[in-house]
Amino acid sequence: MADLSRIKDLREATGCGISDCNKALTENNGDFEKSLDWLRKKGLSSASKKSNRTTSEGVVAVHIDNNHATMIEVNSETDFVARNEKFQDFVKKIVKEALSFGEDIAKFQNSKDEEVKNQIGVIGENIQIRRLTNTKVNSGIIVSYIHNAIANNMGKIGVLVSLETKADKSKAEDLGKQIAMHIAASKPDALSIDKVDPAKLARESEILKEQARSSGKPESIIDKMIEGRIRKYYEEVVLLEQPFVMDDKVKIKDLVIKFSKEFGDTSITDFKLFILGDGVEKKENNFAEEVASMVK
Repeated sequence: MADLSRIKDLREATGCGISDCNKALTENNGDFEKSLDWLRKKGLSSASKKSNRTTSEGVVAVHIDNNHATMIEVNSETDFVARNEKFQDFVKKIVKEALSFGEDIAKFQNSKDEEVKNQIGVIGENIQIRRLTNTKVNSGIIVSYIHNAIANNMGKIGVLVSLETKADKSKAEDLGKQIAMHIAASKPDALSIDKVDPAKLARESEILKEQARSSGKPESIIDKMIEGRIRKYYEEVVLLEQPFVMDDKVKIKDLVIKFSKEFGDTSITDFKLFILGDGVEKKENNFAEEVASMVK
């Protein structure tokens, strides 16, 4: 095996796996620059071999075009690549093109398949367009917010908020930004109570009923307990019912009502939230463990 410190440095510089870095250094007698070139060349000719690697890093990116906006998640294997200018330029390009695909992720992925393969070859690790969503307004504005931004309009968490409003645009944008930041922090599942997933609500209700029954209280009392707990559940998962993070004495719906009275009729018609890597199973390994597994 090549010198471990050199392997570590090469891995940090390229984002490549330990075994690839070790092989590169071995093939090039420990020469760092030649090993870098060797890995680049290997990346150009082995994109298909990288297609089954886990991609849980990358970026969430947004693009707004007047009354229409889109948001995508593009994954990479390492955060190192997410900060690569070539990768970011690729994401900037395709997020604009995503506007015309609605929410048809399969169609969007198919249309970008060759470009993705080219990027894999150039950058040297697996890349995947994972998610796509969009939102529109008729007479209002769409506001975006990126949390942990690493470049303009891209980062670790992306939010889009659609407001139908008669208010001054700058005032509405201020409100939209506050709500978008709230969404990034509170991560609601639904806009309003009637939009809550029935299956999730049924599951939550059953869990609460079992908890209440275990207390030994009569059914008449249990029903009232459930009502209160479901209201609490709505405050956790429904945007309009959530306490505003900047003032927990005010619910989001009350914030909007107050704004409407002061500046003109306004309503939240839609929101979108993407959290990078959400739902992707990520294998956690530290450097020492990876080396030990290779030696074994």
